[in-house]
Amino acid sequence: MQTEHTAVRRDRLRTQLAGLEVDAALITRLVNVRYLTGFTGSNAALIVYADGTDVFCTDGRYRTQASAQVPDLERVIERNCARTLAERLHAEKVPRIGYESHTVTVDGLDELRTAAPNATLTSAQQAVEGQRAVKDEGEIDLLREACAIADRALADLIERDGIGAGRSELEVGRELDGLMLQRGAEERSFETIVASGPNSAVPHHRPTARTLERGDFVKLDFGARHGGHHSDMTRTFVLGQPGDWQREVYAVVLAAQRLGREALRVGADVRDVDAAARNHVKAAGYGDQFSHGLGHGVGLEIHEAPTVSYLGAGTLAERMTLTVEPGVYLEGRGGVRIEDTLVVRADGPELLTRTSKDLTVL
Repeated sequence: MQTEHTAVRRDRLRTQLAGLEVDAALITRLVNVRYLTGFTGSNAALIVYADGTDVFCTDGRYRTQASAQVPDLERVIERNCARTLAERLHAEKVPRIGYESHTVTVDGLDELRTAAPNATLTSAQQAVEGQRAVKDEGEIDLLREACAIADRALADLIERDGIGAGRSELEVGRELDGLMLQRGAEERSFETIVASGPNSAVPHHRPTARTLERGDFVKLDFGARHGGHHSDMTRTFVLGQPGDWQREVYAVVLAAQRLGREALRVGADVRDVDAAARNHVKAAGYGDQFSHGLGHGVGLEIHEAPTVSYLGAGTLAERMTLTVEPGVYLEGRGGVRIEDTLVVRADGPELLTRTSKDLTVL
């Protein structure tokens, strides 16, 4: 089944290559090689030919793994896969080669030019990333389970009173990470954020030894990786009874997050989706305290296309999977972010992160 999915993806890329007027594309970005072949090792490259005779390369460490994960392609075993495949294209006199200009270094480009001196090198224009933005149902199943793992881990943490006064941010984060692994995660999606009290006003705070105290906002931003796919969720809690200012800020962010979710429609401009949430925050007087975009795509990477922001570009398509995460951050006091992972659907967004967003007092 995996080879069927990856073959379809390579065929879609072939159609894009025809539009770029190239005869073959050299794919060297590992996450894109994984998407197009299913290979999960740390060294690989791929030629996608216009005629369908694709070739995969990895080194000797992965000979057995490659035969299992990439059984449908010719396999070349060499250490420097990019150079080896470029030399092959030169030997075959392929005249026009697409390459991943957004990730190939200057030195890497020089190596390609040396290996294939007679070819015209053309940018592949992030064609694979563009294709990855729209998920197939198999990918969505993996993302759904990644989100469920994170939901279950957070529920476990709350049930065992793991978020409480006297614990440090580091202790809470490490316990949450362990619970995600126990619940079936391959790995955490990224470094778990636990931000308490004034630290919760730092959007991407790294956990410290600060001890949680009554009266704190406690912001948790975390995710689980399952089948190579990442979940992403943020919830903000209050330790002890919240003050009026905390209720106000939380209500503003909660309403903005709902408006952002409701704006996720097929064909919607990403800037309009961002505006749906941002305008509410501005109207409440906190526009300057919402300092980042509304969301981003998630999948094989924790941040991928599309970018949902006032600086973004493009429209949403069915089966795009992305986050909605407005926030308000009051320096020196505390902040709130509420984030879900969702799938764009023709009949309205599918919510993958299911933990309650009601103001929760711990």
